[in-house]
Amino acid sequence: MLAALRERANELPHTIKAGMLLGRYLADDCGGRYYAKTQNLRRRLRREYDEALARFDLLLMPTLPFPTLPIPSEGASLGEVLSHSWTMLANTSPFNLTGHPAISVPCGETEGKPVGLMLIGRHFDEMTVLKAASAYERR
Repeated sequence: MLAALRERANELPHTIKAGMLLGRYLADDCGGRYYAKTQNLRRRLRREYDEALARFDLLLMPTLPFPTLPIPSEGASLGEVLSHSWTMLANTSPFNLTGHPAISVPCGETEGKPVGLMLIGRHFDEMTVLKAASAYERR
């Protein structure tokens, strides 16, 4: 995998390359300080979601906290592309950190743009999340 990454790195999306470069910069120049801080915040975030999920089987929230944004044009700057891409992670990225199973299902439109409903479940309870998503889609 590492060899393929070296040989085909230019084929990766700009957002992935930027994230990898940022991670390398933070590791090399900041000595792990931000990584350690992130790990501490990750534990707190996980605990807070676990507390909410102790009272409820699922949490429901919008996949995005705003209507979808227009896709940047073909000639958009790298900054525009990165900003667009990373703005869309506001509600979804916490679960990449906490490890809670989550899924987004289409639930309608606003201003002619799709809206997603995100279902979040307890750790190791993917089946509840998937069953709820399936039931919602069948309705």
